[in-house]
Amino acid sequence: MRLGLALGYWGRRPAPRQLELALHAERLGYHSVWTAESWGSDAFTPLTWIAAHTRRIRLGTAVAQMAARSPAATAMHALTLDHLSGGRLLLGLGLSGPQVVEGWYGRPFPDSPLTATREYVDVVRQVLRREVPVALDGRYHPLPYRGPGATGLGRSLKSMTHPLRTGLPVLLGAEGPRNVAQTVRIADGWLPLYWSPTRTDLYTEALANRPEGFVVAPMAQVHLCADVAEGLRPVKRMLALYVGGMGHAARNFHADLMGRMGYEKEARRVQQLFLSGRREEAAEAVPDAFADEISLVGPRERIAERLQTWRAGPVTDLLVTARDEQTLTVLAELNG
Repeated sequence: MRLGLALGYWGRRPAPRQLELALHAERLGYHSVWTAESWGSDAFTPLTWIAAHTRRIRLGTAVAQMAARSPAATAMHALTLDHLSGGRLLLGLGLSGPQVVEGWYGRPFPDSPLTATREYVDVVRQVLRREVPVALDGRYHPLPYRGPGATGLGRSLKSMTHPLRTGLPVLLGAEGPRNVAQTVRIADGWLPLYWSPTRTDLYTEALANRPEGFVVAPMAQVHLCADVAEGLRPVKRMLALYVGGMGHAARNFHADLMGRMGYEKEARRVQQLFLSGRREEAAEAVPDAFADEISLVGPRERIAERLQTWRAGPVTDLLVTARDEQTLTVLAELNG
């Protein structure tokens, strides 16, 4: 199981010490470093900064939001950064949810998310292969555009820049079983959310036909500490934010996923508390058991024991969320 460093996205201001952590991860032999975006900092610019200061570590977006850019624009970002980094980019994409897609990007959330994702990946792949001018008779991403307001002058084009790698890896953030099954068919890897190594049966069928080399790369918060309950607090706060606030009361994919993992009643309670402004209570309402099974928290010996469970399943890459060099070092030592 390879290790990656998940840096996420910035909060109020540029996240401190991200470059130091990335450099330390590279020295330790970590396979990859990942950035993200929500509605603030973007995924590609910090990754480009890291690329300029590193030499070997792979560079991933986990995830770049599809609504933020047309698929052709995303492919342009990808092929540009892949050239600048010497072929180190891993392109992770995610659809996000209606709250962000419509509220931040000003685009309608697709009524068929699977179709929208499939078309998006199709266009990205066409740009990167550069075999013929890009064209798609699509519902969501038609190229050339012929819909309302079109001049009729658009024509299919090939990228004037030749991609460094026509097979640049594309990974998808997906949650529902049908979405995961499609990811196995059209992508090079899957970026799971809230992965529990004790509940891999939830995805057995969806992953059954994954090809050789298919990447399964979940994120996990890692906290090296003596007090497990205290170490779980940041995990619970994160879950309260996503389950409670990253979506509408009637449509929240994070809450739905928590429910599918056996915590439906608790997920709705967290959501209710968070949306009523009781954020601390929402975090407390997240069951310790749920926070614990999707993270690695506690003393070195406990983390070592639980790491074996992560290795035993289909996970190929563990993307670690940690904020200090010591935790990254210990995990590298434990992973061998």
